[in-house]
Amino acid sequence: MIKAAVEGWIELPIRKFVDDSQVVLALLLHPTGQVMAQHGFTRAMDIMSACALASAINASSVELGKMLDGKPFSGLHHGGVNRQLFLAETPTPRGPYIFLTVFNEESSLGLVRMFFDEFRTNLASAAPPPPATNQPTLNENFEKELNRNLAALFGRA
Repeated sequence: MIKAAVEGWIELPIRKFVDDSQVVLALLLHPTGQVMAQHGFTRAMDIMSACALASAINASSVELGKMLDGKPFSGLHHGGVNRQLFLAETPTPRGPYIFLTVFNEESSLGLVRMFFDEFRTNLASAAPPPPATNQPTLNENFEKELNRNLAALFGRA
């Protein structure tokens, strides 16, 4: 399986999570949908689709949670017949990231949540301080940066 991260500080926490939890797929992305790390995907198109869907689901669930309960929903789970999905935000000093993982009978929701809590801590600890200058979230180079990240994840950088 392919395990790759765009930035070095992300690599160890995601590798540890995948190894410990035995998930099938894992994806760490910026809330805008830009991929930061992945495990298990073999095609860039699948990653781009998953990032777009995860970003949209996260944005929708945050707003729905605020409307219904006054606070964002967190830790979304979908149980399928053969595979299950878990989606949650993880805060870091560099801002929040979205984590999406898919698992099968080799793991369980309890294990995924337990190792996700550990992943959150490890990722926040590994994150370098935020850059000194604040750049716009979606700048004019978004597509170029997205393609660069995808190339890095698949060893074409």
